[in-house]
Amino acid sequence: MDEPELWRHMSGAPKDGNRILVTIRQSEQGPAEVDLAYWSNGDQFGGEGWRSSDSSPGRIVEYAEPELKCWMPMPSANLARTSFPSPWEGKDAPELDGSGI
Repeated sequence: MDEPELWRHMSGAPKDGNRILVTIRQSEQGPAEVDLAYWSNGDQFGGEGWRSSDSSPGRIVEYAEPELKCWMPMPSANLARTSFPSPWEGKDAPELDGSGI
């Protein structure tokens, strides 16, 4: 992949089951984080939505849309890098369909 590693708005995230990196919003549970996630069409473990199973072996985590701030394609292998990129800390993009309230 020749594209630079840039965070992108979640509205464009692929919902084809491929794994991507996501920034999880800061909340009362802790600071913003990066996780490896994928879109699931739903199965015996839950309904349609964003999931992560790689950060906690044996445990599937489901994310609600508002919990995820932005996404990035999986970076190409780089043996010099030993961790995920930093979470995106910029201002939120304007809401696409209103405030959500």
